[in-house]
Amino acid sequence: MAKSLTFSTFPANSELNKDAIPIILIHGWGLNSGVWQPLLELFNKNGTRNYQFLTIDLPGYGSNSMVEIAPYTLANICQEIEQTIEQPAIYLGWSLGGLVATEMSLQYPEKVLALITVASSPYFVEQPQHSWPGIKESVLANFHQQLAQDTEKTIKGFLKIQAMGSPHIRQDLKLITQLVMAHNLPNQQTLADSLRLLSHCDLRQQLARIKQPFLRLYGHNDSLVPKVVIEQINTLAPSSEQYLFEHASHAPFISHLDDFHQVLVAWLAENFNE
Repeated sequence: MAKSLTFSTFPANSELNKDAIPIILIHGWGLNSGVWQPLLELFNKNGTRNYQFLTIDLPGYGSNSMVEIAPYTLANICQEIEQTIEQPAIYLGWSLGGLVATEMSLQYPEKVLALITVASSPYFVEQPQHSWPGIKESVLANFHQQLAQDTEKTIKGFLKIQAMGSPHIRQDLKLITQLVMAHNLPNQQTLADSLRLLSHCDLRQQLARIKQPFLRLYGHNDSLVPKVVIEQINTLAPSSEQYLFEHASHAPFISHLDDFHQVLVAWLAENFNE
């Protein structure tokens, strides 16, 4: 019998609060929900007010490492999430998690109260012929090759790229590595399947369909989602809002935790009338 997705509440093991608005946090490629720990602790310290945070590991990752879906597609991942999270919620996705959260808002709009993407893109691959900035195809191909040789080394190499450009790269890399390695690592097949999502999924022409409040957060020094793509996404999603964290790289919620928290709190208050 196939295993179903599970989610975690914060604080850990807390009861679901039906009076609070759920915020679902979705991690990026190769990682797990451990990356959200510093942000969750800061929210807890300052009071979560009318919100309850839930983290969900993608199929094959972290606490859902035994969950298998075939084929490994955005549609199938979102179907699993929709069946797991019953209550309408705010979806916040980082990097690959941003693609998943975006697909959720498109396929299940009644379940998504608002969409927040962090260091994400509707299409991650660079297309020089169409002046679309992104990750070079050769970089993604190199990761596919490395996965066949050493999974853990590949993930650590990806973490280094994510931290590049941060003003405190060593501290960021150390922290995010500790957070991620404290949980089950995905197997080689899951990593390869989910890397293909970064390579092939293209939601650019669908962004205009998103009607929920939509916030896009970026890092000025991000090498995976270059800041020059922001203006193009502004055109594709004209009703969305965007914010750029100066000096931040691919993980602004790690490198610029306090600023990230403040921006998020202000936007939530503005859109949900706190």
